Amino acid sequence: MMKLRMLTCNHPVLPDRYNDRVEEHLRITGFYHVSQIGIVQCQKALVNALIERWHPDTHTFHLPIGECSVTLEDVSLLLGLPTDGLPITGMTMSSFEAMEAECLLQFGVAPRREDCRSSCIKLTRLRNLKENLKLNDEISIQRYVRCHIMLLIGTILFGDKSGAGVHWKFLPLLRDFVNIGQYSWGSACLAHLYRALYRASRYNCKEIDGSLTLLLCWAWIRLPYLSPLPREPRSFPLANRWRNWERGDRRYRYLKLAHFRKAFDELQEGQFVWVAYAVDRVDPNIIPAEIYMQSVVWSVTVPLVSFECTEWHATDRHPLDTYLNWYRSKYGDRLALSNLVGEENDEGNQDLDVGNEDMYEGNEDTNEGGQDMDEDNEEQEQHISPPIPPP
Repeated sequence: MMKLRMLTCNHPVLPDRYNDRVEEHLRITGFYHVSQIGIVQCQKALVNALIERWHPDTHTFHLPIGECSVTLEDVSLLLGLPTDGLPITGMTMSSFEAMEAECLLQFGVAPRREDCRSSCIKLTRLRNLKENLKLNDEISIQRYVRCHIMLLIGTILFGDKSGAGVHWKFLPLLRDFVNIGQYSWGSACLAHLYRALYRASRYNCKEIDGSLTLLLCWAWIRLPYLSPLPREPRSFPLANRWRNWERGDRRYRYLKLAHFRKAFDELQEGQFVWVAYAVDRVDPNIIPAEIYMQSVVWSVTVPLVSFECTEWHATDRHPLDTYLNWYRSKYGDRLALSNLVGEENDEGNQDLDVGNEDMYEGNEDTNEGGQDMDEDNEEQEQHISPPIPPP
């Protein structure tokens, strides 16, 4: 019997609110919609059940009904991020002096060494800077919005295992304020999630990072019978359907890994929603026009780029009869995990995501070693695996 461990994903991701005066500036940058997402409570057991099904070579989850994956369409509609644009790439220097100069240029003030960890700026530093800015001219408003974007990058979009800092490599992309929205932030977010799932699927990994909001909301909109009760069905981005879900469905919080593993084992045709955003499921009137305009890239099969992280966009794993016959003959004995896997710790979620902002603020500096553990190695790591076609 194979044994799997429960990965942890314990730091809460609370929304960073913003002053209403900067709304138009946020729209220019492409970060307005994602700024509307509230608290989406984590469900650790479901995250772990998904990781068990992830195959890094194909960037897909292997389920009894076929392969499926998070795509650019999901990123656009669940998070409201731009997906058609320039790649998120550039230099990734570890020099404190370079980071100091970049912060001085963009924020008008340089960080102290205690405000940083390795190549990361602490989120507490960015929050303090943002809260103390006087919005009395264009320069101060742009600095405020840059702080807000860095906080989004460091939490809901590219959050690391510590939940305490954000790499300064993103800052140069924010220099030219009017061009921030020209980048494909959604593609980079998806690449980061693919990489996080790849790392989490390794036997010696104990934590997962990346956009867990994206991962969970993808599972809930594609597998509605496994989701908590949606609270705001007409809200955009669609992730807000499950904003504060635990207030109306506390039972769901305590479901365990065995529950979701068994549900995946017994998954039937019709329970997975392949066309999750059809008009009978999502009111098209709540989707902004600028989001629909980017639909041309949602089904492309291309590399997704986020600095040193390059992953393949898995959109060509179609549930055709010939393919499904091959797929089930090859993977059939590994699609039912309940009888094959004994977990070391199938605990509930009692300790997850205490929804208390003061605790969150004070928790950011308590995990100093978490981010540095992977950072130096990941900057050298390249992992791009094109999908394996069926015979």
